[in-house]
Amino acid sequence: ARSLDKLYNFADCSGLHLIFALNALRRNPNNSWNSSNALSLLKYSASKKYNISWELGNEPNNYRTLIGRSVNGSQLGKDYIQLRSLLQLIRTYSRANLYGPNIGRPRKNVIALLEGFMKVAGSTVDAVTWQHYYIDGRVAKVTDFLKTRLLDTLSDQIRKIQKVVNTYTPGKKIWLEGVGATSAGGMNNLSDSYAAGFLWLNTLGLLASQGIDVVVRHSFLDHGHNHLVDQNFNPLPDYWLSLLYKRLIGPKVLAIHVAGLQRKPRPGRVIRDKLRIYAHCTSYHNHNYVQGSITLYIINLHRSRKKIKLAGTLRDKIVHQYLLQPYGKDGLHSKSVQLNGQPLAMVDDGTLPELKPRPLRAGRTLVIPPLTMSFYVVKNVNALACRYR
Repeated sequence: ARSLDKLYNFADCSGLHLIFALNALRRNPNNSWNSSNALSLLKYSASKKYNISWELGNEPNNYRTLIGRSVNGSQLGKDYIQLRSLLQLIRTYSRANLYGPNIGRPRKNVIALLEGFMKVAGSTVDAVTWQHYYIDGRVAKVTDFLKTRLLDTLSDQIRKIQKVVNTYTPGKKIWLEGVGATSAGGMNNLSDSYAAGFLWLNTLGLLASQGIDVVVRHSFLDHGHNHLVDQNFNPLPDYWLSLLYKRLIGPKVLAIHVAGLQRKPRPGRVIRDKLRIYAHCTSYHNHNYVQGSITLYIINLHRSRKKIKLAGTLRDKIVHQYLLQPYGKDGLHSKSVQLNGQPLAMVDDGTLPELKPRPLRAGRTLVIPPLTMSFYVVKNVNALACRYR
């Protein structure tokens, strides 16, 4: 109870919504879920009127390793139906959201588990959840984060999940509910460094373009080395990247054409672009920009600078640049970043620094330095798609 109180208060004070994953490893002799402990916790949190959404278990494909017995998709589906029935018994949670099954990477056995689950309980969950880790944490090296082949592994996984979900419950929301640069808790000086940001920003752009609108990051604090802040709560590079993303990027995704990138593949050759450009309507919550503005975000994996000229209605607009680069002598291994040449650090324990853009005059070519991530707000475009929420 005390642990739940602390957790809920943290989420509530931070303006966040808590999704609590109940323990699915308590099983009855017939392998069904033993819900007695969960019911006690549900009743306690209802007595405190905690506004919580729920989930059951984590990576059910690994249960054999954890408890020596596996749970198939259809049994997991029955367990979720049982949990939904429990929630409906408790007035506070009769309409609470339920998410799952939080499967691991969609290999063959995991896809079979998901299919069994969707047959039985696809309509029971409000969103289907899964997890993705790019690299085996034990073998990661800094150059791994620059491999376009690695960045592209996520596309194939999304398609596999979408195919199963749309077969049983067309249109059901899909969330990526666990994502990290590396598994096994990550690697010190790698998955918490500037270099890991290339995977993180590309994940956000790719998922948004595929219609997946919720991404849950592993983790905020303390677990392994995939976290966003260090032991002293100082922000790590991916925190600053996430903060800029939340401040500048709205939920509407825009189609983008980049002349010179859309090359025709030759037979037997896969084109893997090292310059990745995504476009969204600028966040409606950012009062520095009027509705109708658009934000580009660009990943340059080349070891040379690249130049981009904005065309059409974008050509004569003022652009605000937010360029993130590593700060200090550690380069890609750095745990500090600079924004437009100024190092980013907390002002004090409770105050974030001002994230100041660099204004670029209308018509100026965008110069993208090598191995960088950047955001460009094109002001006052009055883009039709972005005028209204």
